[in-house]
Amino acid sequence: MIPMRKKFGAAFAGIVYCFCTQINMVIHFLAALTVILAGLYFHIERWEWVALTLTITLVLVAEALNTALEVTLNAYTRAFHPEVKVAKDVAAGAVLLAALGSVVVGYLIFGPRLRGVF
Repeated sequence: MIPMRKKFGAAFAGIVYCFCTQINMVIHFLAALTVILAGLYFHIERWEWVALTLTITLVLVAEALNTALEVTLNAYTRAFHPEVKVAKDVAAGAVLLAALGSVVVGYLIFGPRLRGVF
């Protein structure tokens, strides 16, 4: 049986790999940090924090899974393969869908507050 420390270490190594190799993961993280700071500034409600937490997590998880799929497919073949391209495109599309959904959630939460600022 693998000790819990090793399991968490492997998971943490995967997260570090994403941040060190995927610029989009860094961009999503910085966007999340900006949204968290905006939430603190505007004193958003508890349910809004729940919505933001879920959407931030969804985007970061989608990006991590996209990275895992790309690394796996690259290990399979470096040559062009139409089905590999489709798989990579679909995974990237999943990240885009999550990111667009998070923009909608952000607009619903911050839109009315920002209208009052500008």
